[in-house]
This record gives sequence, structure tokens and C-alpha cells, in this order.
Amino acid sequence: MSNQKVYNVAVVGATGAVGEQIIKLLETRNFPIQQIKFLSSARSAGKKLTFKGQEYVIEEATPDSFNDVHIALFSAGGDVSKALAPEAAKRGAVCIDNTSAFRMDPNTPLVVPEVNPEKIKEHNGIIANPNCSTIQMVAALKPLHDRYSIKRVIVSTYQAVSGAGARAIQETLRQTRAVLDEQEVQPDVLPVGGLPVKHQIAFNAIPQIDKFTDNGYTFEEMKMTNETKKIMGDESIEVSATCVRIPVIYGHSESVYVEFNEQFDIDEVKALLAEAPGVTLVDDPANQQYPLATDAAGKPDVFVGRIRRDITSEKGLNMWIVSDNLLKGAAWNAVQIAEYIVKG
Repeated sequence: MSNQKVYNVAVVGATGAVGEQIIKLLETRNFPIQQIKFLSSARSAGKKLTFKGQEYVIEEATPDSFNDVHIALFSAGGDVSKALAPEAAKRGAVCIDNTSAFRMDPNTPLVVPEVNPEKIKEHNGIIANPNCSTIQMVAALKPLHDRYSIKRVIVSTYQAVSGAGARAIQETLRQTRAVLDEQEVQPDVLPVGGLPVKHQIAFNAIPQIDKFTDNGYTFEEMKMTNETKKIMGDESIEVSATCVRIPVIYGHSESVYVEFNEQFDIDEVKALLAEAPGVTLVDDPANQQYPLATDAAGKPDVFVGRIRRDITSEKGLNMWIVSDNLLKGAAWNAVQIAEYIVKG
């Protein structure tokens, strides 16, 4: 191990929820780091954090921050990535970007390591991390598509508030206390959709994540459609999504209907999922065992259960997919990509 190559690493957005998880993973997985720097906006610059027992001062991210950096992990918002990732790549860094800035760029690989790791080598300095709800879905769909060929996917998501950031978490907790104390609820964060209109999230379900597009779907829903096709490498897969925010802190849940082009065997479906990398099968309804957000929180896997043949279509399958949106849905997927780069 002493001959192992070591890397200069930068974490952009070090103080955010995903940035914190990335830092934790780099530490616990003993990523081969020579030097590490933590970058953020001017607002957070000057704060301190500890990594492997050593204290670091967070620096403001500028183009020159990436001189001599080999791997840069970005999770500071799309505008920051658009401005700085090309600058970092120009200076020789490989950027792994957690925002939507480059996902649909034809020259940027969009990668889930369990699905299309071969795309990592095709990068031009930037690799995009997909949307959290897309990542967990395609990890489960990949082995089934390889075997039976997927024609269509209809997905409804039940997404945790942590996907909208720390303020959304705080708002959910604050509103929950207010309702329990029979006080008035003052919504001021959700939905994050460009308009000043806000809705109560406590004890509620908000059928809007991100802004609406001209076709009546939200950007989040269209991300699931477009990213799934790109990651799976198959434009013929039809995907329709409805994305809903619910008052869960960590862990996105998804009800997924899959229609295949071929007949399938339900036992083989379960076996394929049980063997799929990064997927854990939890499917014992007789004993009320199925994936739960509370069980998935803090774990890197994608959990799949409630697997059953659709009663209206002999080529249709229903399943329930759950994963920690900050881990597999963001930080862990990014660190996995970094580990692939290191392995060469």
C-alpha cells in the first residue's frame, strides 16, 4: 500500500449537506489523499472543519483554487459548477459534479457506477452525478433491462426534505412542532419552485419538486425521464414521473411500474435484484419486510421490495425502491466515481 498513488483533492460546497457526507466518506474509506482542500462560497470561507484529526480552514472557491488539484468533488449548486468546473478541468482536475449543470451535456458522462462505469473513462474533465431519485431507480432497473428490455417506466416518488437542503429540514421540524403544539404554521421554504407561494410540509405531501416546465411536468420529473435514457444508454425507454415531497428527513422512496418488451419470471426478477451490485433485496411481505426510509438512512445501498407482477399487464412489474438521498443519491455515488478514477 505504501506505493499507492496519492491525490490532491478539493471538495467544493464543503459546508453543505452533501459536502459533509462526501468528507465523511473520504475519511472513512481512506481515500488516497496527498493534500485536501475544502472550498465554499465567500459566505462560508474562514470556517473550520476537522478531517482525519487535522483542522482545515475553508477557503473561498476561485479558479486558482484548483491549481495542482487532481480530483474535485462539486456540490455547491449549479451556478458554482458552471463557473468553476470548466476552470478546474482546464487546470487538469477531474471534476465530479453533483449538480444538474452538465448532466445532459452530450460531452459529459452521466454515471452510476453500478450501471455504466465504462463511461467514466470518456470524460473531458467533468463527470456528472445524476439526480438522487434517478440514481436509485436505475440501479434497480439496470439488471432487469439487461435481461428483459424495458419498454416503459411510470414512477411516483416520495422524496425526503433533505433533498431541498438544510433549511427545508429545519422548516419541517419547526412546522411539526408547531402543529403538535396547536400553533399556526408559517411555511417559508417549500416548495422550492421560483414563486413566493409556499406550502406546509408537516403532515402533508407536496406534489411539486423544482419548477414547472411548459409541459406540466416539473424539472425534477423531466430529469428522471431524460437522465434515465442517458444512463441506460437507451433512448427508447419511456419514462413518466410524478415527484412528491413528503415530511421524511432522509431517504427517498419510489413506487415504480416497469413494463418489459418480453415476458419475465418473477422469481428470476428477485434473483437478479438480489445479485445486483449496490442493491439489497428486502422482499418478505408475509413478515411485513419491505424497504423503509428509516432503515435506508445512513446506508449506501439501494433497497428494493414489494416486487409483484402487475395485475393489469402480464409484462408489467411493480416494485418499491428506497435509498438515502444524500448517500447513494449524491455523496456515495460521487465518491464511488472518484474511487473508479483512482483504480484507473
